[in-house]
Amino acid sequence: MPITDVIKKQIAQKRRLFFKICFKCGAKNPIGSDRCRKCHGNQMRLKNRTLGAKK
Repeated sequence: MPITDVIKKQIAQKRRLFFKICFKCGAKNPIGSDRCRKCHGNQMRLKNRTLGAKK
């Protein structure tokens, strides 16, 4: 069921797309974090946010 409310849709997109992922352990971390919450490593990447269907 698609979300029609614009504000709720923005909140959902921000929650699902804007975070960092640790290279070592793969844990999800907040966007402003410098170190991983799980393994305390500092190698982080942004979540891939490309649009389109999966192949």
